[in-house]
Amino acid sequence: MQTIVDTIEQDALPARVCAVVSNRADAAGLPWASERGIPTHVVPHRDYATRQEFDAALADTIDAYEPDYVVLAGFMRVLTPAFVERYEGRLLNIHPSLLPAFPGLHTHQQALDEGVQWHGCTVHFVTAKLDHGPVVAQGIVPVLGEDDAESLAARLLSVEHKLYAQVVRWLAEGRVSLDENHRVHVAGVATRAFLPDGTPAISGKELS
Repeated sequence: MQTIVDTIEQDALPARVCAVVSNRADAAGLPWASERGIPTHVVPHRDYATRQEFDAALADTIDAYEPDYVVLAGFMRVLTPAFVERYEGRLLNIHPSLLPAFPGLHTHQQALDEGVQWHGCTVHFVTAKLDHGPVVAQGIVPVLGEDDAESLAARLLSVEHKLYAQVVRWLAEGRVSLDENHRVHVAGVATRAFLPDGTPAISGKELS
């Protein structure tokens, strides 16, 4: 979230983060956002008897700001189908694997257990099927022989920040669209796969 806010401000993008909402009062991003004048809200999930009631309250809080997109960043709750449908085509998440490989939890250990040589992260549109929405972009890192889950996660984290910021840049510029087959297109972009330093994974630059 902090990287997204900083990217919007530093790049003078035609966008703004209109609010930061969390289900946890101790989320570190809340005071950080508040200090920068961004409205913050806490919707504690334990205050609601069901997931449906919590998601309805969460949606009411979000809708008060009429956002173009809802961007999940470290939000570790499975959302109900009704919530997902409410923001269809506008709800994004980042997952720490190269989807559709390794959905769910413990993705770094899953990658190590399978012996893959490349691991990564995926920014995707959220659908009712967990961790299976249309892919917007992916970032990759090599898996090293001495890696454990902790070191692999740490190497990937900076890639996650760069990737999410890049996707937000595309959204702000109005480049991202979904076709009738639920595939993502980003106007003027040659590749949506990125290396650890943020450069495209294949030769070629953005077309203007």
